[in-house]
Amino acid sequence: MKKTFTMLAAAAIAAGGAALSPTVAAADLVVPNLSYRTGPFAAGGIPYADGFADYFTLLNERDGGIGGEKIQVPECETAYNTEKGVECYESTKGQGALVYNPLSTGITYQLIPKVTADKIPLYTPGYGRTSAANGKVFEWVFNYPANYWDGASVAIKHLLDQNGGSLEGKKIALLYHNSAYGKEPIRTLQELAKKHGFALTELPIDSPGQEQKSQWLQVRRDKPDYVLFWGWGVMNSVAIQEAANIRFPMENFIGIWWSGSENDVKPAGAGANGYKALTFHGVGQDYPVYGDLKKYVYDAGKAAGAGDQTGSAVYSRGMYAAMVIAEAIRKAQELSGTPAINASQLRDGFEQLSISEERMTELGLPQFGQAFAATCEDHGGPGAAMIQQWDAGAGKWNLITGFIEPDKDVLDPLIAEDSGAYAAENKITERCN
Repeated sequence: MKKTFTMLAAAAIAAGGAALSPTVAAADLVVPNLSYRTGPFAAGGIPYADGFADYFTLLNERDGGIGGEKIQVPECETAYNTEKGVECYESTKGQGALVYNPLSTGITYQLIPKVTADKIPLYTPGYGRTSAANGKVFEWVFNYPANYWDGASVAIKHLLDQNGGSLEGKKIALLYHNSAYGKEPIRTLQELAKKHGFALTELPIDSPGQEQKSQWLQVRRDKPDYVLFWGWGVMNSVAIQEAANIRFPMENFIGIWWSGSENDVKPAGAGANGYKALTFHGVGQDYPVYGDLKKYVYDAGKAAGAGDQTGSAVYSRGMYAAMVIAEAIRKAQELSGTPAINASQLRDGFEQLSISEERMTELGLPQFGQAFAATCEDHGGPGAAMIQQWDAGAGKWNLITGFIEPDKDVLDPLIAEDSGAYAAENKITERCN
Protein backbone atom coordinates (compact mmCIF):
# COMPACT_ATOMS: atom_id res chain seq x y z
CA MET A 1 0.00 0.00 0.00
CA LYS A 2 2.84 2.40 0.86
CA LYS A 3 4.46 2.24 -2.58
CA THR A 4 1.08 2.50 -4.33
CA PHE A 5 0.10 5.51 -2.27
CA THR A 6 3.43 7.23 -2.90
CA MET A 7 2.81 6.87 -6.64
CA LEU A 8 -0.69 8.30 -6.20
CA ALA A 9 0.78 11.16 -4.19
CA ALA A 10 3.25 12.02 -6.93
CA ALA A 11 0.47 11.87 -9.53
CA ALA A 12 -1.72 14.18 -7.46
CA ILE A 13 1.08 16.68 -7.03
CA ALA A 14 1.74 16.62 -10.75
CA ALA A 15 -1.93 17.36 -11.27
CA GLY A 16 -1.66 20.35 -8.94
CA GLY A 17 -3.49 18.98 -5.92
CA ALA A 18 -2.71 17.50 -2.54
CA ALA A 19 -2.55 13.73 -2.34
CA LEU A 20 -5.29 12.19 -0.25
CA SER A 21 -4.54 9.38 2.16
CA PRO A 22 -6.07 5.94 2.07
CA THR A 23 -8.98 5.34 4.43
CA VAL A 24 -7.94 4.38 7.93
CA ALA A 25 -9.71 2.22 10.46
CA ALA A 26 -11.96 4.26 12.70
CA ALA A 27 -10.74 2.56 15.87
CA ASP A 28 -7.04 3.19 15.23
CA LEU A 29 -4.86 5.99 16.54
CA VAL A 30 -4.35 8.26 13.52
CA VAL A 31 -1.13 10.28 13.15
CA PRO A 32 -0.97 11.83 9.66
CA ASN A 33 2.42 12.17 8.03
CA LEU A 34 2.50 15.45 6.07
CA SER A 35 5.52 14.50 4.00
CA TYR A 36 7.37 15.67 0.93
CA ARG A 37 9.04 13.06 -1.20
CA THR A 38 9.05 15.22 -4.33
CA GLY A 39 10.63 18.53 -5.33
CA PRO A 40 13.80 20.41 -4.31
CA PHE A 41 13.33 19.72 -0.60
CA ALA A 42 12.90 15.96 -0.90
CA ALA A 43 16.49 15.34 0.24
CA GLY A 44 15.34 16.31 3.73
CA GLY A 45 11.71 15.31 3.51
CA ILE A 46 12.29 11.67 2.53
CA PRO A 47 14.51 10.56 5.42
CA TYR A 48 12.34 12.37 7.96
CA ALA A 49 9.14 10.79 6.62
CA ASP A 50 10.80 7.36 6.59
CA GLY A 51 12.04 7.60 10.18
CA PHE A 52 8.66 8.91 11.33
CA ALA A 53 6.72 6.08 9.68
CA ASP A 54 9.18 3.33 10.60
CA TYR A 55 9.01 4.05 14.32
CA PHE A 56 5.22 3.70 14.36
CA THR A 57 5.54 0.53 12.30
CA LEU A 58 7.93 -0.80 14.94
CA LEU A 59 5.39 -0.11 17.69
CA ASN A 60 2.66 -1.85 15.71
CA GLU A 61 4.76 -4.91 14.81
CA ARG A 62 6.63 -5.36 18.10
CA ASP A 63 4.14 -4.09 20.67
CA GLY A 64 0.76 -4.34 18.97
CA GLY A 65 0.52 -0.56 18.91
CA ILE A 66 0.26 1.77 21.90
CA GLY A 67 -1.90 0.60 24.79
CA GLY A 68 -3.35 -2.06 22.53
CA GLU A 69 -4.36 0.45 19.84
CA LYS A 70 -2.70 0.22 16.41
CA ILE A 71 -1.28 3.42 14.92
CA GLN A 72 -2.20 4.44 11.40
CA VAL A 73 0.10 6.91 9.63
CA PRO A 74 -1.72 8.13 6.51
CA GLU A 75 0.73 10.02 4.33
CA CYS A 76 -0.06 13.17 2.37
CA GLU A 77 2.44 14.79 0.00
CA THR A 78 2.93 18.54 0.49
CA ALA A 79 6.05 19.08 -1.66
CA TYR A 80 7.05 21.58 1.08
CA ASN A 81 4.38 23.88 -0.34
CA THR A 82 2.35 25.83 2.19
CA GLU A 83 -0.89 25.76 0.20
CA LYS A 84 -0.63 22.01 -0.38
CA GLY A 85 0.23 21.51 3.29
CA VAL A 86 -3.01 23.21 4.31
CA GLU A 87 -4.89 21.07 1.78
CA CYS A 88 -3.35 17.95 3.32
CA TYR A 89 -4.43 19.09 6.76
CA GLU A 90 -7.99 19.68 5.63
CA SER A 91 -8.15 16.34 3.79
CA THR A 92 -6.88 14.26 6.71
CA LYS A 93 -8.22 15.89 9.87
CA GLY A 94 -11.62 14.23 9.40
CA GLN A 95 -10.02 10.78 9.65
CA GLY A 96 -9.62 11.21 13.39
CA ALA A 97 -6.22 12.90 13.28
CA LEU A 98 -4.67 13.18 16.74
CA VAL A 99 -1.71 15.46 15.97
CA TYR A 100 0.13 17.12 13.08
CA ASN A 101 3.88 17.39 12.47
CA PRO A 102 4.24 19.08 9.04
CA LEU A 103 8.04 19.63 8.97
CA SER A 104 7.60 23.10 7.51
CA THR A 105 7.67 26.46 9.25
CA GLY A 106 5.52 28.01 6.51
CA ILE A 107 2.85 25.33 6.88
CA THR A 108 3.10 25.58 10.66
CA TYR A 109 2.32 29.31 10.63
CA GLN A 110 -0.80 28.65 8.57
CA LEU A 111 -1.91 25.72 10.73
CA ILE A 112 -1.58 27.37 14.15
CA PRO A 113 -4.97 29.16 13.97
CA LYS A 114 -6.56 26.12 12.32
CA VAL A 115 -5.48 23.57 14.94
CA THR A 116 -6.47 26.03 17.67
CA ALA A 117 -9.98 26.26 16.25
CA ASP A 118 -10.19 22.52 15.54
CA LYS A 119 -8.56 21.56 18.87
CA ILE A 120 -5.87 19.30 17.39
CA PRO A 121 -2.28 19.42 18.74
CA LEU A 122 0.52 20.65 16.50
CA TYR A 123 3.97 19.25 17.26
CA THR A 124 6.89 21.09 15.64
CA PRO A 125 10.18 19.86 17.15
CA GLY A 126 13.08 22.08 16.15
CA TYR A 127 11.05 24.19 13.71
CA GLY A 128 7.93 26.31 13.36
CA ARG A 129 7.03 29.42 15.33
CA THR A 130 9.57 29.80 18.11
CA SER A 131 7.31 31.78 20.45
CA ALA A 132 4.86 28.88 20.48
CA ALA A 133 7.09 27.68 23.31
CA ASN A 134 4.90 29.93 25.48
CA GLY A 135 2.08 27.58 26.42
CA LYS A 136 0.19 30.42 28.11
CA VAL A 137 -0.62 31.73 24.63
CA PHE A 138 -0.23 28.72 22.32
CA GLU A 139 -2.41 26.09 23.99
CA TRP A 140 -2.34 23.60 21.11
CA VAL A 141 1.25 23.96 19.86
CA PHE A 142 4.36 22.21 21.23
CA ASN A 143 7.93 22.60 19.97
CA TYR A 144 10.11 20.89 22.57
CA PRO A 145 12.95 19.99 23.00
CA ALA A 146 14.47 22.97 21.10
CA ASN A 147 13.61 25.74 18.66
CA TYR A 148 15.35 28.03 16.17
CA TRP A 149 16.17 30.76 18.68
CA ASP A 150 17.74 28.11 20.89
CA GLY A 151 19.77 26.95 17.90
CA ALA A 152 21.01 30.47 17.12
CA SER A 153 22.02 30.97 20.74
CA VAL A 154 23.79 27.60 20.98
CA ALA A 155 25.75 28.36 17.81
CA ILE A 156 26.93 31.67 19.28
CA LYS A 157 27.79 29.99 22.58
CA HIS A 158 29.91 27.48 20.67
CA LEU A 159 31.72 30.34 18.91
CA LEU A 160 32.24 32.08 22.22
CA ASP A 161 33.84 28.91 23.51
CA GLN A 162 36.05 28.77 20.42
CA ASN A 163 37.18 32.36 21.00
CA GLY A 164 37.99 32.44 24.68
CA GLY A 165 34.60 33.85 25.65
CA SER A 166 34.64 36.94 23.41
CA LEU A 167 33.31 37.67 19.91
CA GLU A 168 34.04 41.39 20.13
CA GLY A 169 34.91 42.71 16.67
CA LYS A 170 34.19 39.42 14.89
CA LYS A 171 32.15 39.30 11.68
CA ILE A 172 29.39 36.70 11.38
CA ALA A 173 27.26 36.19 8.27
CA LEU A 174 23.83 34.55 8.35
CA LEU A 175 23.07 32.74 5.11
CA TYR A 176 19.39 31.84 5.13
CA HIS A 177 16.47 30.50 3.12
CA ASN A 178 14.37 33.58 2.31
CA SER A 179 11.20 32.34 4.00
CA ALA A 180 9.54 32.23 7.39
CA TYR A 181 11.90 29.37 8.24
CA GLY A 182 15.11 31.17 7.34
CA LYS A 183 14.05 34.44 8.95
CA GLU A 184 13.30 32.87 12.35
CA PRO A 185 16.79 33.36 13.89
CA ILE A 186 17.38 36.93 12.69
CA ARG A 187 15.95 38.80 15.69
CA THR A 188 17.80 36.54 18.12
CA LEU A 189 21.12 36.98 16.33
CA GLN A 190 20.63 40.73 16.23
CA GLU A 191 20.19 40.78 20.01
CA LEU A 192 23.16 38.47 20.52
CA ALA A 193 25.27 40.73 18.26
CA LYS A 194 24.47 43.67 20.55
CA LYS A 195 25.34 41.64 23.63
CA HIS A 196 28.60 40.19 22.35
CA GLY A 197 29.85 42.93 20.04
CA PHE A 198 30.02 41.06 16.73
CA ALA A 199 28.91 42.42 13.36
CA LEU A 200 26.04 40.52 11.75
CA THR A 201 25.47 40.38 7.99
CA GLU A 202 22.23 38.87 6.67
CA LEU A 203 22.36 37.11 3.29
CA PRO A 204 18.98 35.80 2.06
CA ILE A 205 18.77 33.11 -0.62
CA ASP A 206 15.54 32.76 -2.58
CA SER A 207 13.86 29.37 -2.74
CA PRO A 208 14.72 26.73 -3.74
CA GLY A 209 18.29 27.97 -3.31
CA GLN A 210 20.12 26.49 -6.27
CA GLU A 211 21.55 29.88 -7.26
CA GLN A 212 23.89 31.29 -4.60
CA LYS A 213 26.80 32.76 -6.59
CA SER A 214 26.21 36.36 -5.54
CA GLN A 215 25.93 35.50 -1.84
CA TRP A 216 29.19 33.55 -1.86
CA LEU A 217 30.91 36.31 -3.80
CA GLN A 218 29.91 38.62 -0.96
CA VAL A 219 31.25 36.13 1.58
CA ARG A 220 34.54 36.01 -0.32
CA ARG A 221 34.67 39.80 -0.48
CA ASP A 222 33.63 40.54 3.13
CA LYS A 223 35.64 37.68 4.68
CA PRO A 224 33.38 36.99 7.70
CA ASP A 225 35.01 35.03 10.50
CA TYR A 226 32.04 32.66 10.61
CA VAL A 227 29.02 31.77 8.49
CA LEU A 228 25.81 30.53 10.12
CA PHE A 229 23.49 28.69 7.79
CA TRP A 230 19.71 28.22 7.79
CA GLY A 231 19.19 26.10 4.67
CA TRP A 232 17.06 23.17 3.58
CA GLY A 233 16.82 20.71 0.73
CA VAL A 234 18.91 21.23 -2.37
CA MET A 235 20.03 24.61 -1.01
CA ASN A 236 22.24 22.86 1.54
CA SER A 237 24.45 20.86 -0.79
CA VAL A 238 24.79 23.87 -3.11
CA ALA A 239 25.95 26.09 -0.23
CA ILE A 240 28.48 23.57 1.03
CA GLN A 241 29.90 23.15 -2.46
CA GLU A 242 30.09 26.92 -2.93
CA ALA A 243 31.90 27.27 0.39
CA ALA A 244 34.37 24.60 -0.70
CA ASN A 245 34.83 26.37 -4.03
CA ILE A 246 35.97 29.60 -2.37
CA ARG A 247 37.94 27.63 0.24
CA PHE A 248 35.99 29.01 3.16
CA PRO A 249 37.20 27.24 6.32
CA MET A 250 34.63 24.51 6.87
CA GLU A 251 35.14 24.46 10.63
CA ASN A 252 33.86 28.07 10.61
CA PHE A 253 30.70 27.16 8.67
CA ILE A 254 27.87 26.06 11.01
CA GLY A 255 24.41 24.97 9.91
CA ILE A 256 21.21 24.67 11.88
CA TRP A 257 20.06 21.05 12.43
CA TRP A 258 18.13 21.09 9.13
CA SER A 259 21.39 21.82 7.32
CA GLY A 260 23.29 18.86 8.71
CA SER A 261 22.34 15.68 6.88
CA GLU A 262 24.47 13.21 4.96
CA ASN A 263 22.64 14.28 1.80
CA ASP A 264 23.93 17.82 2.32
CA VAL A 265 27.64 17.05 2.65
CA LYS A 266 28.31 13.99 0.51
CA PRO A 267 27.97 15.77 -2.88
CA ALA A 268 30.96 18.01 -1.98
CA GLY A 269 33.17 15.02 -1.22
CA ALA A 270 36.38 15.88 0.64
CA GLY A 271 35.51 19.57 0.31
CA ALA A 272 32.86 19.21 3.02
CA ASN A 273 35.29 17.84 5.59
CA GLY A 274 35.06 19.74 8.87
CA TYR A 275 31.66 21.31 8.21
CA LYS A 276 29.60 21.70 11.40
CA ALA A 277 25.90 21.60 12.19
CA LEU A 278 23.74 21.67 15.28
CA THR A 279 21.70 18.72 16.46
CA PHE A 280 19.33 18.15 19.38
CA HIS A 281 19.81 14.38 19.37
CA GLY A 282 22.48 11.74 18.89
CA VAL A 283 23.96 10.53 15.60
CA GLY A 284 24.45 7.14 13.98
CA GLN A 285 22.84 3.76 14.60
CA ASP A 286 24.63 2.69 17.78
CA TYR A 287 21.39 2.56 19.76
CA PRO A 288 19.38 -0.57 20.72
CA VAL A 289 16.24 0.73 19.02
CA TYR A 290 17.93 0.16 15.65
CA GLY A 291 18.25 -3.55 16.44
CA ASP A 292 14.49 -3.71 16.95
CA LEU A 293 13.87 -1.69 13.79
CA LYS A 294 16.01 -4.15 11.83
CA LYS A 295 14.18 -7.17 13.22
CA TYR A 296 10.60 -5.96 13.07
CA VAL A 297 10.65 -3.42 10.24
CA TYR A 298 13.59 -3.62 7.83
CA ASP A 299 14.07 -7.40 7.67
CA ALA A 300 10.30 -7.86 7.57
CA GLY A 301 10.08 -5.74 4.42
CA LYS A 302 7.97 -3.09 6.12
CA ALA A 303 10.35 -0.11 5.87
CA ALA A 304 8.96 3.14 4.53
CA GLY A 305 10.13 4.46 1.19
CA ALA A 306 13.17 2.79 -0.34
CA GLY A 307 14.66 1.90 3.03
CA ASP A 308 17.95 3.59 2.11
CA GLN A 309 17.90 6.41 4.70
CA THR A 310 18.22 4.23 7.80
CA GLY A 311 20.22 5.84 10.58
CA SER A 312 20.90 9.08 8.74
CA ALA A 313 20.70 12.33 10.69
CA VAL A 314 17.28 13.41 9.44
CA TYR A 315 15.89 9.85 9.54
CA SER A 316 16.80 9.76 13.23
CA ARG A 317 15.07 13.11 13.72
CA GLY A 318 11.87 11.80 12.18
CA MET A 319 12.12 8.74 14.41
CA TYR A 320 12.68 10.98 17.44
CA ALA A 321 9.57 13.03 16.63
CA ALA A 322 7.51 9.84 16.34
CA MET A 323 8.92 8.63 19.67
CA VAL A 324 7.87 11.86 21.42
CA ILE A 325 4.38 11.65 19.90
CA ALA A 326 4.12 8.01 20.98
CA GLU A 327 5.11 8.93 24.53
CA ALA A 328 2.55 11.75 24.56
CA ILE A 329 -0.08 9.22 23.45
CA ARG A 330 0.91 6.91 26.32
CA LYS A 331 0.64 9.80 28.75
CA ALA A 332 -2.76 10.77 27.37
CA GLN A 333 -3.99 7.19 27.71
CA GLU A 334 -2.80 7.18 31.31
CA LEU A 335 -4.48 10.49 32.12
CA SER A 336 -7.78 9.69 30.41
CA GLY A 337 -8.01 6.06 31.47
CA THR A 338 -8.71 4.90 27.91
CA PRO A 339 -6.45 3.70 25.08
CA ALA A 340 -8.78 5.14 22.43
CA ILE A 341 -7.90 8.77 23.05
CA ASN A 342 -9.03 11.81 21.08
CA ALA A 343 -7.06 14.88 20.00
CA SER A 344 -8.07 16.93 23.02
CA GLN A 345 -6.87 14.21 25.37
CA LEU A 346 -3.61 13.98 23.46
CA ARG A 347 -3.09 17.71 23.98
CA ASP A 348 -3.20 17.03 27.72
CA GLY A 349 -0.66 14.25 27.21
CA PHE A 350 1.70 16.62 25.42
CA GLU A 351 1.37 19.24 28.14
CA GLN A 352 2.09 16.79 30.96
CA LEU A 353 4.75 14.79 29.13
CA SER A 354 8.01 14.07 30.91
CA ILE A 355 10.79 12.10 29.24
CA SER A 356 13.67 11.17 31.52
CA GLU A 357 17.03 9.67 30.62
CA GLU A 358 15.81 6.46 32.25
CA ARG A 359 12.81 6.40 29.92
CA MET A 360 14.99 7.09 26.87
CA THR A 361 17.10 4.08 27.86
CA GLU A 362 13.98 1.91 28.17
CA LEU A 363 13.03 3.00 24.65
CA GLY A 364 16.39 1.90 23.27
CA LEU A 365 17.73 5.44 22.93
CA PRO A 366 20.16 5.95 25.83
CA GLN A 367 21.74 9.43 25.86
CA PHE A 368 20.10 10.17 22.51
CA GLY A 369 18.10 13.25 23.45
CA GLN A 370 17.86 15.65 26.34
CA ALA A 371 15.46 14.93 29.18
CA PHE A 372 12.57 17.37 29.47
CA ALA A 373 9.28 17.93 31.26
CA ALA A 374 6.54 20.05 29.71
CA THR A 375 4.22 22.29 31.71
CA CYS A 376 1.24 24.51 31.00
CA GLU A 377 3.63 27.45 30.64
CA ASP A 378 6.50 25.67 28.91
CA HIS A 379 5.81 23.99 25.57
CA GLY A 380 9.38 24.54 24.37
CA GLY A 381 11.66 22.40 26.50
CA PRO A 382 15.23 23.07 27.63
CA GLY A 383 16.52 24.10 24.19
CA ALA A 384 19.98 22.60 24.47
CA ALA A 385 21.81 21.35 21.38
CA MET A 386 25.11 19.74 20.41
CA ILE A 387 27.57 20.40 17.60
CA GLN A 388 28.24 17.65 15.09
CA GLN A 389 31.09 17.75 12.57
CA TRP A 390 31.41 15.95 9.26
CA ASP A 391 34.29 13.52 8.79
CA ALA A 392 34.47 13.09 5.03
CA GLY A 393 37.08 10.33 5.23
CA ALA A 394 34.94 8.17 7.51
CA GLY A 395 31.70 9.32 5.89
CA LYS A 396 29.97 10.11 9.17
CA TRP A 397 28.99 12.79 11.65
CA ASN A 398 30.86 13.01 14.94
CA LEU A 399 29.56 14.80 18.02
CA ILE A 400 32.24 17.25 19.14
CA THR A 401 30.39 18.80 22.10
CA GLY A 402 27.91 17.75 24.72
CA PHE A 403 24.60 19.56 25.12
CA ILE A 404 25.08 23.35 25.20
CA GLU A 405 22.42 25.40 26.98
CA PRO A 406 20.96 28.43 25.17
CA ASP A 407 21.09 31.95 26.59
CA LYS A 408 17.68 32.15 28.23
CA ASP A 409 18.41 35.68 29.48
CA VAL A 410 18.19 36.81 25.86
CA LEU A 411 15.59 34.35 24.58
CA ASP A 412 12.92 34.46 27.27
CA PRO A 413 12.15 38.19 26.83
CA LEU A 414 11.99 37.73 23.05
CA ILE A 415 9.56 34.83 23.40
CA ALA A 416 7.42 36.83 25.85
CA GLU A 417 7.39 39.83 23.48
CA ASP A 418 6.51 37.88 20.35
CA SER A 419 3.89 35.64 21.96
CA GLY A 420 2.40 38.65 23.74
CA ALA A 421 2.01 40.47 20.44
CA TYR A 422 0.35 37.39 18.94
CA ALA A 423 -2.02 37.14 21.88
CA ALA A 424 -3.01 40.81 21.57
CA GLU A 425 -3.51 40.55 17.81
CA ASN A 426 -5.67 37.44 18.12
CA LYS A 427 -7.45 38.47 21.33
CA ILE A 428 -6.10 35.49 23.28
CA THR A 429 -6.31 35.55 27.07
CA GLU A 430 -3.25 33.99 28.65
CA ARG A 431 -3.86 30.76 30.55
CA CYS A 432 -1.98 28.87 33.30
CA ASN A 433 -2.77 31.49 35.97
